[in-house]
Amino acid sequence: MSEMITADLVDLDLSADTKEAAARALAERMVALGRVTDLEGFLADVAAREAQMPTGLDGGIGIPHCRSEHVTEPTLAFGRSAAGIDFGAADGPADLIFLIAAPAGADDAHLAILSSLARQLMNAEFTSALRSVDGAAAAAALVRGEEAPVAEVPARAEGSAADTADTADTVIAAGTAGASEDSAATPGAASSGAAAGSTAGAAGEAGERSGERPGDRPFRIVAVTSCPTGIAHTYMAAESLENAGREAGVEVVVETQGSAGFTRLDPAVIAAADGVIFAHDVPVRDKDRFAGKPTVDVGVKAGINRAAELITEVRDKAVRGEVTAAAAPGATPVERAGEAGEGYGTKLRKWLMSGVSYMVPFVAAGGLLIALGFAIGGYEINKAPSVMDHFVWTQADSWAALLFQIGGVAFGFLVPVLAGYIAYGMADRPGLVPGFVGGAIALTINAGFLGGLAAGLIAGGVVMAIQKVRIPAALRGIMPVVVIPLISSAVVGFLMFVVIGKPIATAQKGMTDWLNHLTGTNAVLLGALLGLMMCFDLGGPVNKVAYTFATAGIAVSNPSDSAMKIMAAVMAAGMVPPLAMALATTVRGKLFTRTERENGKAAWVLGASFISEGAIPFAAADPLRVIPASMVGGAVTGALSMTFGATLRAPHGGIFVVPLIGNPLLYLVAIAAGMCVTTALVVVLKTLRKPAPGAAVPGADEGARSTQADRKQPVAA
Repeated sequence: MSEMITADLVDLDLSADTKEAAARALAERMVALGRVTDLEGFLADVAAREAQMPTGLDGGIGIPHCRSEHVTEPTLAFGRSAAGIDFGAADGPADLIFLIAAPAGADDAHLAILSSLARQLMNAEFTSALRSVDGAAAAAALVRGEEAPVAEVPARAEGSAADTADTADTVIAAGTAGASEDSAATPGAASSGAAAGSTAGAAGEAGERSGERPGDRPFRIVAVTSCPTGIAHTYMAAESLENAGREAGVEVVVETQGSAGFTRLDPAVIAAADGVIFAHDVPVRDKDRFAGKPTVDVGVKAGINRAAELITEVRDKAVRGEVTAAAAPGATPVERAGEAGEGYGTKLRKWLMSGVSYMVPFVAAGGLLIALGFAIGGYEINKAPSVMDHFVWTQADSWAALLFQIGGVAFGFLVPVLAGYIAYGMADRPGLVPGFVGGAIALTINAGFLGGLAAGLIAGGVVMAIQKVRIPAALRGIMPVVVIPLISSAVVGFLMFVVIGKPIATAQKGMTDWLNHLTGTNAVLLGALLGLMMCFDLGGPVNKVAYTFATAGIAVSNPSDSAMKIMAAVMAAGMVPPLAMALATTVRGKLFTRTERENGKAAWVLGASFISEGAIPFAAADPLRVIPASMVGGAVTGALSMTFGATLRAPHGGIFVVPLIGNPLLYLVAIAAGMCVTTALVVVLKTLRKPAPGAAVPGADEGARSTQADRKQPVAA
């Protein structure tokens, strides 16, 4: 392996005045040595990384870096600027600039060396030496670890953590084969493993300095650091946290989740920790390992620049008994209680949609199975005996009963799942148990869908309240698995059974009775209103409200006729926008761009499958014409579906469940009518549109520019 940095890659008089110019000047040196094959491509990758997060660090350091397919081998280029260059650091410009280039498929040995460099940049003696070194060759040797920093390092006790860290940092000597072989033999260990080892030594030294009695121990923190590229910031944050821990007499063990993979912290180390620090800009992997402990969660640069403050903050949380539950990234549509600055209404909508999103698959599976049971066995199939007692392999009725009964079991989960995942959206995993318990109670007392909504919100609120209570240290370990489930389930159960259950059950019965008595004009108006809502935002919040209202009515084993009519109207109206856009691009293609005509072909299938989002590309490009036209057509379809008395047991499926629909021919007529109305309105509105001066005519030329409508900002969908 060739040396990662040589004298030819050092510029001690860097004259660039911008970070882009600095990166170009250093990258040109890499190109000259054959380390980079495409200068512009590589600089584009550097700029893309810089756009994710500025790479300037406090202390006058800039570390532009990236992984790129244009890099042949891991390379460092160093520049020193007398005037300073702005890399976005809070304390001002950087005079020490490292350009770090890693191949897209860099091996663990190279990445371990880069991580060691990142750690060295947290060493004040190292950076001071770089500012005073004379000659490019001497600077390159210093970076490689072949020369000691000019400043003398104070004497330390033998075996101290600092000595261990300094020894580990000499792995930067990339030119020695021994270092490379050692790194390659233990992939990932040079980062997280070495960090853990050095910190363990630091813990012992800290304990001795503080004069703790035998049996006592310092405060223990486990931390995870990660950044988008996983080359520099990840390891610099780890080094900064470890240094701050040594100064504070605190044990800090860091898991670096970098490009070379990561070595998981020993579960025993996590279990013994008193607090957790997450310093990351990408999701923490296996985050749930750290559940039930006081936690500080910040960006990776805070771990570099504010390490001492973070340690103080997590210690204060531990004193107050604040326990934060961690969740696996991306496990729920609502991560925690929403983003900072969101209003309560926004958070409430997200919590409810979290429950609905988990409930809908149960509705779809159960509803389709029940609908198939009715289609095969007739509407008396709900009176069939259990297939456990009677099942004949050769009888269609037995198979119909089997499908119906499986669907009924799936439907039995609807309300508990709704409540459980509303609570999950509010309070994460600790909310699941009281949420499911509350949802099951809602079924028991006939509070139905409304009861599930209430139970989920109550369960989440109770868990969030418990998590804010100061808890003795001895109980923290059992909080997530014993204390929170026990107390929250008891509170939610009491409220559902004794306090609010009966009023909610009464309200649920009232809504059901209202639906059952909808006839004539009232039913038609409701169908039109639901059609308008389904086409207003094409899969957005308003669309979801209408769809949830419909599915709530059929989310029982024996829904009313009115509820099935509502479900039919909602699905029919939701099919109209994409089908109408597909038809419009077919009959008047010249009114649409080439891209829109291609989208129109896909919209046939999406619309037929009841995927309203198929019309979003058209609505985004021309919202003032497409959305109103879609709403009119949806209202027509919804009203006609209710007028025709079409019914639907299945909550999804589009034309593929037409055989399961009551009055299927008239149902298709209602969809066709709405589709034609929307198509006609869109064509008329687009025909009347006057192009802006200089705007291209849609479809006039395959290479034409987009129309004025195409340049409109898209609406939220």
